[in-house]
Amino acid sequence: MSSTPVTWFEIGSDRPDEAQRFYSELFGWSFEQGGPGGSYRQTAAGGEPGIGGAIRGTDDGNYATFYAQVGDVAETCRRAEEAGGVVLTAPVTTPAGLVRATLRDPSGNLFGVFTPPAEG
Repeated sequence: MSSTPVTWFEIGSDRPDEAQRFYSELFGWSFEQGGPGGSYRQTAAGGEPGIGGAIRGTDDGNYATFYAQVGDVAETCRRAEEAGGVVLTAPVTTPAGLVRATLRDPSGNLFGVFTPPAEG
């Protein structure tokens, strides 16, 4: 069993209303809008046994990305590069304290890693 859980996903869509309708009808997911201009639509996607995620409106092409929760984003980026991956977005800390980075695996797949804000 892995100690690095996938705990978040993001779906980028140039038709976010259509994507939201599709996943709502297919899986029964409900969404809450947020972010700049309401462009980020979050879902609990399956409740307790599932993972959370969001649909993001984008004009940069459609995508689906998974995010693994790690203890140290910078160290994970270093290890990913050693293993042949590429860090696309260096570790960034959000105003809320979440640390995240975006990477590409050796076969070209996009994924992300993050550490949640410290509790306190």
